[in-house]
Amino acid sequence: QVQLVESGGGLVQAGGSLRLSCVASGRLFSQYAIAWFRQAPGKEGDFVAAISWRGDSTDYADSVKGRFTISRDNAKNTVYLQMNSLKPEDTAVYYCAQHRRAFYSGSIPTFRSDYAYWGQGTQVTVSS
Repeated sequence: QVQLVESGGGLVQAGGSLRLSCVASGRLFSQYAIAWFRQAPGKEGDFVAAISWRGDSTDYADSVKGRFTISRDNAKNTVYLQMNSLKPEDTAVYYCAQHRRAFYSGSIPTFRSDYAYWGQGTQVTVSS
């Protein structure tokens, strides 16, 4: 069973930065694309960013392009989300998720249904 654990959330002022981490159990982590989603109160969960299993391809939501960077360290079973120039509208619970298929080589998956395993989430609050 795959377990994903997010950390790094917190309270930050607008314009500040945070780095989220997603640590996965299991030795097959490097074979799967990983994504970050977020959910604000009363809203649907939104795609934020994703990275291919090789780490050579990424995709971002338009709302975070140029501000957020996703990366992975397969030796540490960890995916990171570096968030800069944070805005109050970035406030949400951030979740990482592992893709359903190993060695997926198509375009970066951005739908929740593409992902099979989810972490518990970490709260990010950006004050104005």
